[in-house]
Amino acid sequence: MSNADLAEMVRPDRALTPLYTDADIFTEEMERIFKNTWVWVAHSSDIASPNSFKTSHVGLEQVIVTRDKEGKIHTLLNRCRHRAASVCEKRQGKASVFVCPYHGWSYEPNGRLRKVPHKAGYPAEFDSVEYGLVSLRTEEYNGLIFATFKQDIQPLVDYLGPARKWIDLFMKQGGGYPVKALGEHRFRFPGNWKIQLENTTDAYHFPIVHKTFLDSLDAESENVFDVLGQGGWVEDLGNGHSVMVMIPDLIDLEENLDAPIPQRFMDLAKELAEEGYPDDQVRKIVRAVGGAGFNLNLFPNVACSMAFFRVLRPIKVDETEITHVAIGMDGGPAAANRMRLRLHEHFQGPMGFGTPDDAEGWERVQRGARSGQDLWIMLNRGVDAPEGCAEPGHNAGDVSAETGMRAAYQMWKRMMTA
Repeated sequence: MSNADLAEMVRPDRALTPLYTDADIFTEEMERIFKNTWVWVAHSSDIASPNSFKTSHVGLEQVIVTRDKEGKIHTLLNRCRHRAASVCEKRQGKASVFVCPYHGWSYEPNGRLRKVPHKAGYPAEFDSVEYGLVSLRTEEYNGLIFATFKQDIQPLVDYLGPARKWIDLFMKQGGGYPVKALGEHRFRFPGNWKIQLENTTDAYHFPIVHKTFLDSLDAESENVFDVLGQGGWVEDLGNGHSVMVMIPDLIDLEENLDAPIPQRFMDLAKELAEEGYPDDQVRKIVRAVGGAGFNLNLFPNVACSMAFFRVLRPIKVDETEITHVAIGMDGGPAAANRMRLRLHEHFQGPMGFGTPDDAEGWERVQRGARSGQDLWIMLNRGVDAPEGCAEPGHNAGDVSAETGMRAAYQMWKRMMTA
């Protein structure tokens, strides 16, 4: 498909249906997008100590994210340089060496080839330095680790741009402690990756799809989650990134600490006080436990979504894997982290009130997209954002606007036609 054909498929307020269904377009996306930009691969707490690792993906490519004995972070292609066998099959752990199970080639956590069994069988000019694991460019911002195959790409801080402000705000969920990944669960749905990318910046669906979740809350909490009625907005942050502010009062979790503690957190506040935490710290921790009031979408594969990380991994044109990462406080009160997990289970968990309903919606979009291939996916919703909310010069709309989706598709168009 030519660049001109691809460009015609995305207009300022709509995209053609084959973006969900065309396997050739999917193949091009893996090359032109996922191999040519920064892709989220791990959180720093996943590899907190020297020689720790976590397996991850950059598009369709499996990688190992490691922290070497000096503390430096690496992202390594999970493929032995000899005959292509994977050198790591564990999800996460510690290893001072990765050994290929086929012929025993072994590698350091920094990717350097350590040993080749029976090396005498190779020519004298065989140079181990040339046969280390393929290393991707890797950079970190505030605990978020990204990798890319493109060695001459712009620095990560420049790629994130204005999104850095929102990452910093999101990380205040540590309540004064570092943010830590508490655990994760993964599932797949039969749909295109961009369907999920859209969802994290879509407040319009919330009171409809998540009515069961809202019905499960007490009256005070239900008012908090009236996401269409609190003056929120969606803001284009550049490079396909966007933020959707649903609860403006919960943007900065270190503000308004004198506000009354919500009823659902009173028992937690009492437990923390009984453990000896002073009132100001109790209030800071409790406010952080409830999560941030916004979703931050980072193109192309991760969202900092209210109180968790949502990571998407394209599998094929009509299959996507989602990982939900619960986050908490590293070194913080056990009671606070326990509450974070219960809140995560309530909505995001596999038996929660939110994720199963979302996944049903994504599946039905893919099912419907198999009909009417010449029809447009409409992305034209939205009126102006409330006065003074978004940064000057940024494209923004009210909280139910499809501004974030338009931002992502314009970045898609840029990368697919570059």
